[in-house]
Amino acid sequence: MARSREEQYVCTQCGSTASKWSGRCADCGEWNSYEVFRTTPGTKKSPRVSSSGRSAKVRNLSEVELGTIPRISSGIEEMDRVLGGGIVPGSVILIGGDPGIGKSTILLQVLSATSATHRVLYVTGEESLQQVGMRAVRLGLSGDSLPALAETRVDTILTAATQTRPEIMVVDSIQTVFSENLDSAPGSVSQVRESAARLVDYAKHEGVAMILVGHVTKEGALAGPRVLEHMVDTVLYFEGDSNSRYRMIRATKNRFGAVNELGLFAMTETGLKEVTNPSAIFLANRHEKTPGNVIVPLLEGTRPILAEIQALTVEANQGGGSRRVAVGLELNRLTMLLAVLQRHGGVQAVGLDIFINVVGGLKISETSADLAVLMAIVSSLNNRVIPYDWVIFGELGLSGEIRPVRNGLERLQEAVKHGVRQAILPKANAPRKPLDDLIVHPVSHLSQVLEILQNQ
Repeated sequence: MARSREEQYVCTQCGSTASKWSGRCADCGEWNSYEVFRTTPGTKKSPRVSSSGRSAKVRNLSEVELGTIPRISSGIEEMDRVLGGGIVPGSVILIGGDPGIGKSTILLQVLSATSATHRVLYVTGEESLQQVGMRAVRLGLSGDSLPALAETRVDTILTAATQTRPEIMVVDSIQTVFSENLDSAPGSVSQVRESAARLVDYAKHEGVAMILVGHVTKEGALAGPRVLEHMVDTVLYFEGDSNSRYRMIRATKNRFGAVNELGLFAMTETGLKEVTNPSAIFLANRHEKTPGNVIVPLLEGTRPILAEIQALTVEANQGGGSRRVAVGLELNRLTMLLAVLQRHGGVQAVGLDIFINVVGGLKISETSADLAVLMAIVSSLNNRVIPYDWVIFGELGLSGEIRPVRNGLERLQEAVKHGVRQAILPKANAPRKPLDDLIVHPVSHLSQVLEILQNQ
């Protein structure tokens, strides 16, 4: 007897398929990542393939007309910055974040701002239209030109989109959308992949800017198959502590702009308001005479931002071992930096609990903060204050050398704007011309930095 269901197994990490279950994915090596994927024989697994009737034409790249990419302003400058200048027609944007962090709020604000000049459509699968309307009223948004649809079936969503022909379309969220051609629950690997593929295909061939909202796991990664991130053009992550009023949107993938670009927002009663001067926010409550505090100029995408790094060193409990805790910084890098400090700086960290915190919930992903992290630790250990109008930056090598970082001049210019008077920086990043009474200390080795701080 023929089976009424065809079964395949799909890896939740890389999206590869197998005819039978295995404990380990043969492609990506992940353990226990296979989930069952059932289809009904005779049904089309990908209706988008044969129903369109489109013919493909192969052309040489030299025959392709190249021009500037048209963009649609989102009406929010910080969002345009993260997207690389605005929303590109025909692009697919995936935005993820913790529940309640503001994903639906900011997208409703974007559609409201663009609805005056462009056709838009807001598709919600998690809320009723009444709930969406209540949020719009609370945010002070007009719903006169903001059409919405409460639907989870992908075929119905595409039918409505074909009728209304929106230029910008939001689907909130992709985990709630499902295809009736698949015999699996909404949110499963097969449903997320199939529904996303249908929506991406529609966006590409109709020139619709598609924004998909995605859930995240407890580790902070987007839920669903990893192939979902490869299918879209831009991936945005909402960052920030739910107890803080500030939210950050970071681009981790962008085919039309710089990655790691950061947009800062403040949550208010009327929605998310953009913050145009992030450095002032992160340095607002710093204390001038506190050991263990160091200001470092970071580069988030193309924007320099001043951040504060705090370090606390205390004696470890006997028999309990030393603890290393890093908030906003990779723990493995902290361990490596401590080894360099001990070997080439002569500073012993054995028997100490060391705690590192990046103020404001900022997450450091670049190496320019290496020197600032170690100097904050030395400052706390020696109970010596580093002046609040100093900045320190530079990458640290395993042999104790100080390596240059990119855009050193832009970092210094941002520091000068906020009252910084002295800077310790890599020798290769020293400016050729003086900057507004800024005293520069070029260094090439860790020992030079320790000597400067010892004599200040």
